[in-house]
This record gives sequence, structure tokens and C-alpha cells, in this order.
Amino acid sequence: MAMRWFRRPTPQYITISPTQTKERISKDVWHRCESCGAYQRRKDWVLSWQVCFHCGRHDRLGAAERIDLLVDEDTFVEMDRDLVSGDPLNFVDSKPYPERVAATMEKTGLGDAVVAGRAEIGEVPVAIAVMEFDFMGGSMGSVAGEKIARAMEVAIAENRVCITVAQTGGARMQEGILSLMQLAKTSFLCKKMQEKGIPFISILTDPSTAGVMASFASLGDLIIAEPGAMVGFAGRRVIEATIRQALPDDFQTAEFVQEHGFIDMIVKRTEMRETLMRLLRQLRGLPALVIEDDEAIEVTTV
Repeated sequence: MAMRWFRRPTPQYITISPTQTKERISKDVWHRCESCGAYQRRKDWVLSWQVCFHCGRHDRLGAAERIDLLVDEDTFVEMDRDLVSGDPLNFVDSKPYPERVAATMEKTGLGDAVVAGRAEIGEVPVAIAVMEFDFMGGSMGSVAGEKIARAMEVAIAENRVCITVAQTGGARMQEGILSLMQLAKTSFLCKKMQEKGIPFISILTDPSTAGVMASFASLGDLIIAEPGAMVGFAGRRVIEATIRQALPDDFQTAEFVQEHGFIDMIVKRTEMRETLMRLLRQLRGLPALVIEDDEAIEVTTV
């Protein structure tokens, strides 16, 4: 019996299935990257603007978070918040269109798929319109198109730089031709901004596709994309079925599109604000700013 005191206990192995593992790891505490599978503390993932620390995957960011990321603190003033969609076609799929819109409004707390307003970035006045994917896939109906158009009109009237952030699956089918009309309306205002010398920066995030990419999102004086963002018009399966050819694995990624000359810059989310500050101040002929202790300090040269 005494010899048993000195024996190493036999290890007791417990087999845990992947399903059990997922159940044991609280989603309130941990975030699992859909790309590489790495786990990250959720609060760290949120603080890094939902970018994976391991592989750099950029998860989708909501419109409110995007505005917090980009604009100077306490400068954003929302415009046209009360605009909501009508039902011009009396459209019904699995439910009437008004019910679908109302449910999405309740879920997101937004009136439509675009949040627009006046703000400052690096102390430069801007008019900014940010798309929200959680609102019916960021689809552009008559209200979303009108909000973007009004932001462009404010940029022209007040000599502000115009910035749009695309995150969309395209036009909203429930509004038919009225949705497609937004492509022409926003494209016309892009031309008007060009004629008036108003700089227009288009930021592409995941996904930036279909009718939005066929209109204002592709017409920026400067087009910036986040790493790995899906950028294109029709989907991969549709294109492959049409041309009867296999497409490259990286087809319609921001990197592929930049390689083919469509995108000017690919900027990490954590560097986007600083990049915009530098570009905007250069466009306006202002001295550069540096960030020290979360405070912007103007750089003067002798």
C-alpha cells in the first residue's frame, strides 16, 4: 500500500466534442474569428474595432461604430433621421414590405440603411453618409438614396468634403425601379461635386456590391477599401455560370480589385481615421495633425 503513495496518478482524459467546446466558451466573453478560428476576448475585439488580432480579418462594423471610428469626437450631427420608406408598389414577399421595414427599424434602431450627417475629421468639415448592412443588407432604396444625395448636396452648398462608406448588397428589390433611380440620382450629384471642385472620398467595406458599386461608390475622386473587402457587381456564381470559366480564388477581393486599377488605397481599419485626417488636411491645404495622448496637435514647420 505504501508504494501507491509514490505512483503518478493515471491521467483521466475527457473527450469534448466541438459542439460542447462551443457551448462551454461564452460568446459574451470570447469572440471566435470566422476566418482563422482564433479566440479573442470580446472586449479586446470590440476595442480593436472588430479586427482579428491573429489574421487581421475585418468583421462588419455598424454605422454608429463606423462614425465613432472616423469623425472627431462630438462633431457628428445627424441629418434626415426621420425619413422612412413608403410602399409605392404594395410589395409582398413572405410578408408585406411595410412590416419588413418596421421589424428592421425595431431591430436596428435606424430609420433606413444609411446614416448621414455633418461632422469634422481632423478638424476638416465633412458631409458623411455611412451604410448599415444590418438594415436589409444595406440595400439602397429611395430613402437611402435620398440621404446620400442630400449629404452630397450639403457638401456642395457648404463646401465640405463628401465621404461615403459603402456596406451593401445593392439596390432594394421591394422598391423596384424607384430603387434603381437612386443610382442615377447619386451619380448625377457625383458629377455636380466634380464640377464644383468638391472632393469626394468613397470608402469600400465588406461587402460593396451591385447597384451601389454601379453608381456613387465607384465614382470617388479617391477610392479607399478595407483589407479583404468584397468589391464587385454580380456574384461569383452568376459570373462563372455566364462565362463558363472558373474565377481566381481572390476574385472580387479589395486586393484583387486594386491590382486591376480600380481602388487607390487599401487601409486597415485601425489606420483609417489617421489616413483620412492626413488626406483631408492635404486637400484643404492645412498643416498636418499628429495624435498625442488621444489629442490632435497641429504640426508647424519652420
